[in-house]
Amino acid sequence: MTQNNITTSNFRPATHSDVNQVHKLLMQAIDESPYYLDEFKEFERSRLSKNYLYALIEEDPNHIMIMADEAKTIGFMISGPELGTLWLYWSYLLPNYRKGMLAMSAMLAFIKHWDNGRFHKIATYTKHGNRAAEVLMKRAKFKHICTLENHIFGEDYFFYERPLIKVSDGYDRGLNVKGRFGRFKHKMKNLLGLSR
Repeated sequence: MTQNNITTSNFRPATHSDVNQVHKLLMQAIDESPYYLDEFKEFERSRLSKNYLYALIEEDPNHIMIMADEAKTIGFMISGPELGTLWLYWSYLLPNYRKGMLAMSAMLAFIKHWDNGRFHKIATYTKHGNRAAEVLMKRAKFKHICTLENHIFGEDYFFYERPLIKVSDGYDRGLNVKGRFGRFKHKMKNLLGLSR
């Protein structure tokens, strides 16, 4: 794969077998980010457990989109449904792959997939100083709606939205993360080869 383009085959929905690798990269992204307080990082590490990632895949495998260079996972985009809005929680690309247009190509593939009539909009946050994210949001036609002051653990966040056209009836109501039973169910599905 070139670093300037991502093809459909290189940007795909996650399967249960991807969860360990995605979780490892997600923890790396959280730990290495210079934009967040330790309290926020601790919260995210706890919230975005492997069980949570399995629940996202159960809801829709496209909530965890994998960026790959052949067989190697080089990045991901994690999203989740909330009452008609699709939240982009985390987007991460390994440092060696950040030059060129790969992040933009992945964002456009993500938008193209989710502009499927299911949600009113995509919403996300960025932090002051994360210039790469700000540029990406602007180029992908996200609108900076407002700056939320003292929003999460007393810090300011930039709130961005990108409209989609919702045509389907009903609304996604979020996830139901099922604790130990859910983890057992995922393990059994993996053992039986029934996982997505």
